[in-house]
Amino acid sequence: MSIVDRWLLPDGIEDILPAQAEELELIRRRLLDLYASWGYEYVIPPMVEFLESLLTGTGHDLDLKTFKVTDLVSGRTMGIRADMTPQVARIDAHSLNRTGPARLCYAGTVLHSQADNMLASRTPIKVGAELFGNSDRESDLEIVSLMIESLKVLGMDAVKVELGDVSIFRQLVETADLEERATEEMFSLIQRKSFAELSRVVDELGIDPHIGDLLQLLPSLCGDDSVLGRSKEIFAAYPLILSRLENLEWITRGVCERFTNVEIYYDLSELRGYNYHTGIVFAAYVGQSGYAVAKGGRYDHIGEVFGRRRGATGFDVHLKRLPGKVRCLVDKKQIVLATESIKATAESRWQKIQALREEGFVVIESDESRAKFDFELIYEAGDWQLQPLSNTGNG
Repeated sequence: MSIVDRWLLPDGIEDILPAQAEELELIRRRLLDLYASWGYEYVIPPMVEFLESLLTGTGHDLDLKTFKVTDLVSGRTMGIRADMTPQVARIDAHSLNRTGPARLCYAGTVLHSQADNMLASRTPIKVGAELFGNSDRESDLEIVSLMIESLKVLGMDAVKVELGDVSIFRQLVETADLEERATEEMFSLIQRKSFAELSRVVDELGIDPHIGDLLQLLPSLCGDDSVLGRSKEIFAAYPLILSRLENLEWITRGVCERFTNVEIYYDLSELRGYNYHTGIVFAAYVGQSGYAVAKGGRYDHIGEVFGRRRGATGFDVHLKRLPGKVRCLVDKKQIVLATESIKATAESRWQKIQALREEGFVVIESDESRAKFDFELIYEAGDWQLQPLSNTGNG
């Protein structure tokens, strides 16, 4: 094995160095403090679980992303978590087992066996919030609002929110009476907005012409609020779909009343998390990036396998996509070099160092270079004093 092989990391696996690590930790703390102020309690799920509970109700995509290992104690297959939402759902349904609503939040690293794209990390750091026990639209508005506030509190004023609802697609494929395999193929084509292939598959499956036309229209239903008006006309004969469109309108009004400088975009073919989402899905974007920095949705059925069917909605924030977009969260702490002095006792120096740290200074007890320090702690005139160091910086 060469020296290079010893330090080379796998594709998509990276170290987080001091400057970025500090920023990520500040973001994590700020978000968890925010969620606590909204009544969300912090939980820490385990890194690994038995595969049966880890993949429950999540579909094929998450299965492919999950690393599998054998538990040498039980002999059963375990998975390293690729998503924390199923874990939090298990905690709500089994470990807590509360009768009323439960608001839970979490933070941690997940591991993906496959990256989302060539540039994506396979070890995303997620911070999220989940609301269990409510199926009403007020809980959806609360979660969407908390997602937006998560970005606002980090100094991101201009936020773009994408809204959709997977139950519209579900209603259409149920009406078409499609088998699971055909549904998966239809889902994939609509998600990719592959109009030509979608038309071909609709013909091959012999779907009722009216339903087939609606399925082919679905990928085109994206854009500003005019999309909802157009969709109401298209789905006028489907009361359940109309109710979902009205729900999106209601949530939009609530968001616009609460926040300024938030752009709402609709995409009724956005079926992200289709295998376990049951209603509204949403995502948030900032800047010019085409990747969502936060996303979530409603998933009312995921708790059934744990013995409880509970309304559930939530989201998570992708922390590694935030550095560079976040405004300075706190003032940079000033750094002090605390050199020894033959004029004072070690005890008095130590007491002064501790006092400075309590005041918010970063104190380094020894260093050959003075380039990164703001002050030097010196003993003069019978007392320890901070002496500014010129031509310094914290770069």
